[in-house]
Amino acid sequence: MVAGNGLDALRDRLRSDPKVTSTRYEEWFTSLSSETKSTVLRVGLERATEVRTLAHEIRRLYEIEQFHPGAFRLFNVDLAPQFRYCVETGTSPVPERDLRVLDLAIPETALRDQDVTALTVDGDRLGDSPEAVLTALDRRVQTADPDVLRCSTARIIPFCHEQANELGIDDFRLGRADGYEKLAGSSTYESYGQVGHSPARFRVPGRAVVDESNSFLLDESGIPGLLDLVERSWRPLQETAWGSIGTILTAIQVRTALERDVLIPWNKWEPEQFKTVATLHEADRGGFTFAPDVGMHEDVVQIDFGSLYPNIMCEYNISPETVCCDCHDSDDVPGIGYSICDRDGFIPNVLRPIIDDRASIKREIAATSDPDRRQNLQARSNALKWILVSCFGYQGYRNAKFGRIECHEAINAFAREILLDAKETLEAGGWRVVHGIVDSLWVQPVDGESQTPIPELCDRISERESIPLELEDRYDWICFVPLRDSDAGALTKYFGRVAGSDELVTKGIEAVQRSTPTFIEALQRDLIWTLDRERSPEAVCERLYHGIQTLEAGDVDPQNLLIRKRVSKSVEEYDQRTQTVAALQRAKDQDLPRHPGQDVEYLVVDDSRRSKERVRLAHEPLREFDTEVYRTLALRAGESVLRPLGWDRSDYRRYLNGITTLSLEGFQ
Repeated sequence: MVAGNGLDALRDRLRSDPKVTSTRYEEWFTSLSSETKSTVLRVGLERATEVRTLAHEIRRLYEIEQFHPGAFRLFNVDLAPQFRYCVETGTSPVPERDLRVLDLAIPETALRDQDVTALTVDGDRLGDSPEAVLTALDRRVQTADPDVLRCSTARIIPFCHEQANELGIDDFRLGRADGYEKLAGSSTYESYGQVGHSPARFRVPGRAVVDESNSFLLDESGIPGLLDLVERSWRPLQETAWGSIGTILTAIQVRTALERDVLIPWNKWEPEQFKTVATLHEADRGGFTFAPDVGMHEDVVQIDFGSLYPNIMCEYNISPETVCCDCHDSDDVPGIGYSICDRDGFIPNVLRPIIDDRASIKREIAATSDPDRRQNLQARSNALKWILVSCFGYQGYRNAKFGRIECHEAINAFAREILLDAKETLEAGGWRVVHGIVDSLWVQPVDGESQTPIPELCDRISERESIPLELEDRYDWICFVPLRDSDAGALTKYFGRVAGSDELVTKGIEAVQRSTPTFIEALQRDLIWTLDRERSPEAVCERLYHGIQTLEAGDVDPQNLLIRKRVSKSVEEYDQRTQTVAALQRAKDQDLPRHPGQDVEYLVVDDSRRSKERVRLAHEPLREFDTEVYRTLALRAGESVLRPLGWDRSDYRRYLNGITTLSLEGFQ
């Protein structure tokens, strides 16, 4: 779609373009704030893959040759091909029956070694020779007739076809017709400051290929969660599986916009509005934070606003076309004075069904006694949770189709006001806030004061704000951890015991960090349980010493000491010779290169070396390990548990150095 002046001349020019099959004029809204439709030129092409090519030509060639720069605005350019077909033809990609899924898996080393005998199907080995494996695989696929191939890596698709071709198995196929297609090569990207890696993508005729190594949403919500998002976005299953959360959210917005006859801009052209220094100072702030009271606290209650930011967007009608609109000059946003139009906002229209459906799903989870049904519902709830988590940040994303920084600022302003009002109400009810961040508050009864019950206060605040405030958890005790090099509290590091259960809560500490070896994770959890039993830093130290003794005696399976790190750049770009760089060099030498955004797993065997010999990769034979490296990790994990108790590094090191005879606690 093209809008602008000179459409007749452009249409004449496009008629001679071999890529173009048709042109016609249509009436569409060209923005969310448009009150009347505009005449636009629809351009039909021979192939969907040529849409972006023609768009660049219109922007760079036709404008320069016949028009002035910026003469045209282009719409509906960068829609994925299958998604485009669905939304433009009204064809639903939602399956009409339960899908049949076949799991294919193969180790990375087997791909490197061209060893197809290592392939498994639904966990089963298929044979001892390549011919037997491929023949059995072909038979299994034809018999099961799966709708979805869930692969440990999509590289299985070309690998199996190539192996079958080399062996002369002519009728081999994984699709419902012959062959396969490479959709995209591997690539590296950056999102919210994190480097990611997208593997090459492939498809086979008639089946969806879901790559476990390239699907965050599959990992978080499984096939049921993906199918829920397919129904909402109309992105077919395979595109949904490899799409990011932001991509799926955009697809839901695109579908909603097209249903409202609003075109999708190729590039966002609305600039940030002019602000005074005072407004900028007030608006350029984040959400609510209340520094945690470092230490151990008993009888603590955690309360959370349910989907706070999405609910704010719906409750206060925050949307790109409603914030700072041209038809109002009111002071609606607290602190920054932005106006908000009273016409129905686009973003609330997108989010409200998701919020309501997730609330309904959570109620059904609580009510059902069927474990299979509960698992399916939880998967759907998880998928919707991630969409709601991302919708706020997406308003501030520079390339968001329907984002606007003023919306982002308005949401934060309302959130700060809501949390401050809630804090005042809780304090008036006899509770002390010991920590608060974004949409959560941790409160403790004030000694000597009578307390209004938390459920009553939650109901009062929920009614006032029209946003549900819910009791998330009660804790027998909870510890807020200080920053590593400061006495100030870390906003997202705490641990404790949930009241009335044998459940720990652990946030931000080593036990939940993805790089932490399994042994260190288990040791830290053991230290926390020791604290729960003994309420004594000395007992924790003795248990820590026991863990260190186990390391020094070599009584730890090296598989439980593997360190996993995310690669941020290629091995050649690193300046320091770290353990991770040694692992990357080792992987490269074994023809298993790691790209930025991928993980590398290794065991540190001799940290005194600066070569690749200081580590071993996860798939290599693992025997010896560097005790000092893992002792340091153990001490660091112990420090996180001990510092909220008032013990700093010198305290626990002095105590450990003084231990000669351990109490029985150290050996339980």
